Amino acid sequence: MDPRTRNRLLLLVAAVLFSTGGAAIKAATVSSWQVACFRSAIAAATLWALVPAARRGWNRGVLLVGCAYAATLVLFVLSTRLTTAANAIFLQAAAPLYILLVSPWLLREPIGARDLGFGAAVALGLALFFVGRETAAATAPDPLHGNMLAAIAGMTWAVTLMGLRWLGRGGGPAAAATVVAGNVIASLAALPMALPLPCVGWKDLAVLLYLGVVQIGVAYFCLTRAIRHVPAFEASALLLAEPALNPVWAWMVHGERPSAWALGGGALILGATLVNTWKQRRA
Repeated sequence: MDPRTRNRLLLLVAAVLFSTGGAAIKAATVSSWQVACFRSAIAAATLWALVPAARRGWNRGVLLVGCAYAATLVLFVLSTRLTTAANAIFLQAAAPLYILLVSPWLLREPIGARDLGFGAAVALGLALFFVGRETAAATAPDPLHGNMLAAIAGMTWAVTLMGLRWLGRGGGPAAAATVVAGNVIASLAALPMALPLPCVGWKDLAVLLYLGVVQIGVAYFCLTRAIRHVPAFEASALLLAEPALNPVWAWMVHGERPSAWALGGGALILGATLVNTWKQRRA
């Protein structure tokens, strides 16, 4: 297989593995805090072993950005257990809107007319999640609070992305170290709420190992191997498979059906992101 095809397949594999997080998190019977704690602990160990770059470049900046990433990891688990997988991932995918609002002050990057149109589309998509009242279900017992946590996760993910960009300006491979640091911090932060530690059954053990080793560890390994060799627009388009497939797995495994408003908001956010990335590439 030629390198171009291999790298694109690796990115697609990473996106597909990331997308299984919602269904897997809902499959565990241990508490949300225990899922967040064990998932991140296993992921940190896996990434430390698989990605050599994760063992280098540790500094205060990495730990600072790692805190924002840790908050995203924990909030994603908590929101996924309260609302639908579609809502959790789509609301987190609204992170570009928050970046657009604060980047002029934090990153000194000006906002153009095209950016305003993109921001308006994402904001509209975000608002659609809070139109009407979603019905609680076995896999989504508290949609309103889950949606609120997912929206906050979008903010912390935006801070993480801006932090990675800030670290990148200083040179050095900081992204892998930040991912490991974030998982370590997330595991430690969730641990007090996860106590007392349960006697984990075989099913839960398999789910937690899958989440840590495969859904995060192997996925990030594929991502780091391929991302530098694929043009930005193609990489962004391939990685959009994650939010697009996340609700599909939840529907196939748990029979979970997001509301029409949520699907419309998610489609608007993903479509606006794809169009904006394409226009930036042309510019």
